[in-house]
Amino acid sequence: MADLEEIKNQVSQAILEVIEAHPMKAGSIFVIGCSSSEIAGGVIGHASNEDIGKAVFQAANAVCQEKGLFLAAQCCEHLNRALVISTDCAEKYGYEVVNVVPWLKGGGSFATAAYHGFDSPAVVEHIKAAAGLDIGSTLIGMHLKDVAVPLRLKENHIGNAYVTAAYTRPKYIGGERAKYL
Repeated sequence: MADLEEIKNQVSQAILEVIEAHPMKAGSIFVIGCSSSEIAGGVIGHASNEDIGKAVFQAANAVCQEKGLFLAAQCCEHLNRALVISTDCAEKYGYEVVNVVPWLKGGGSFATAAYHGFDSPAVVEHIKAAAGLDIGSTLIGMHLKDVAVPLRLKENHIGNAYVTAAYTRPKYIGGERAKYL
């Protein structure tokens, strides 16, 4: 069985590393896709683990709240990679809420933990996050702003799952005559 406290620590450290590399404004969205199967050493989508999903959510939510960020928990492919966010986040960004409740085999353990862990959860189909973590090759890119910058983490595993990270930046437009910040 996976060491849940170690997983929480790894999740917290990975998020903090992304935030340190690219500080975000309060109220920005941090997206996480998470395969509990991969964390436990299995194959994505084949061994969802409720306890691991809860541990990842608890750690991620604590860090995001402390840093003033909205957490978005990506569902699995069976819910078209929809996202669980807080109702406050949905209202702030004007995201259209859809009617679905994730569960272990339809949404995944992390999204299910988020749905039951947020005070007022909402599920939406699309967001534009400022940064995120992809734990176990869950493909979060569709939920990042247009220009994603890969970030190599010092520790690139959570449990047995490979982790990739990215932050976003504004587009450069205007060509050779433009000036940039």
